[in-house]
Amino acid sequence: MEWLRPIGEALIQAVKLEEHEVVLDVATGTGEPGLTAATKVKKGKVIGTDVAEEMIKLAQLNAKIRGISNYEAKVSAASSLPFPNNTFSVTLCRFGVMYFADPQADIQELVRVLKSGGRIALSAWAEPEKNPWATTSGKTVQEILKLPAPDAQAPGIFRQSKPNSLRMLFERAGLKEIEEKEIRGELVFNSPEHYWEYTMDVVAPVAVALSKVDAPLREQIKNAVLQKTKSLEKNKKIVFPWSSWIVVGKK
Repeated sequence: MEWLRPIGEALIQAVKLEEHEVVLDVATGTGEPGLTAATKVKKGKVIGTDVAEEMIKLAQLNAKIRGISNYEAKVSAASSLPFPNNTFSVTLCRFGVMYFADPQADIQELVRVLKSGGRIALSAWAEPEKNPWATTSGKTVQEILKLPAPDAQAPGIFRQSKPNSLRMLFERAGLKEIEEKEIRGELVFNSPEHYWEYTMDVVAPVAVALSKVDAPLREQIKNAVLQKTKSLEKNKKIVFPWSSWIVVGKK
């Protein structure tokens, strides 16, 4: 998860944390960027939420390992947060909005628990062509298996990938002083095989699709993916660019 750190740092910078803040980190996963935020709000606290109980356990473990005592994790969906109105001064969410059941309604729920004058910052992946780390394997599987293109409005990695998509959600939620910016970076693999291993571990749609085909077809798809990655070789590494939108607003 280390390669995602710049995005979490950008979210934290966008909300200009002060040491007394009470922060909500939605879709916290294994704890970031909430754990890093907790180190910035030494007189405040951070509560992380996630729908996956196992992720919450890992987040709590990571807080313990790092000696962070002002972080707490709870199992909760973004659509029904177990907090009163006006609880938090800041809300963060790194790559959760794309999977919200109803992005507009769920962002409204995040706004509900935000204090007047509070800040909210979310991130979502930018356009597919700017994120070949995610599309190289996915498009290959789709082409070889002749699968239909995914529904652009269904929960998925590129659901809010178009410019101003997040901004419009914020505007409809009544947020003010909205700013959206793009940040870019690189994801580096030691070899094409390293990328393939990562894909099978992390890119769920690809892993699920390949689990339903026989061994020869899986090998054909793997070889096709490995061949495509060779065009991204740089200094004997496979280097994928990535691009993400960051949007911040004020209640």
